[in-house]
Amino acid sequence: MLKKISLGLLAILVLIQFIKPAANVSAGPQANAIGNKYPMNDVVKNALAVACNDCHSNNTKYPWYSSIQPVSWFLANHVNDGKRHLNFDEFLVYEPKKMDHKLEELIESQEEGWMPISSYTLIHKDAILNADQKKAIIDYAKEVKAAVGYVPTAEDLAKEKQRKEGME
Repeated sequence: MLKKISLGLLAILVLIQFIKPAANVSAGPQANAIGNKYPMNDVVKNALAVACNDCHSNNTKYPWYSSIQPVSWFLANHVNDGKRHLNFDEFLVYEPKKMDHKLEELIESQEEGWMPISSYTLIHKDAILNADQKKAIIDYAKEVKAAVGYVPTAEDLAKEKQRKEGME
């Protein structure tokens, strides 16, 4: 009985290797990338490349183990979730209010240290940002935020106040 279960599990493991999610790989320049309108210095560009872009752009650099199931499903879900929250390659299509919000979250993520997430930095040690890199990202996000120039309406401020009160 145990032999049949083991063979069945092995057959399932082999079969799922043929079910692959779509890769997050885009060739060529990205027309809606944040850097197209808001140029960034090399420190910011390099920090985003090593710590953010695998999950927050249209072009993921996949590790060797990403072609093994069910690992690729986990990675695809993780990348899709990251892009849903913030996609640097689609930033210019966001409404100013959303741009402002995403930049505020970017600033908070670096000030509070919750990005990149620990499961990513566990494997990608070069994604652990130093203080200078974090400061460069924060300064860049603040510059872009100022350039976007979004001014919240009274309704936006009231909704934000309600949201914060609900979190307490």
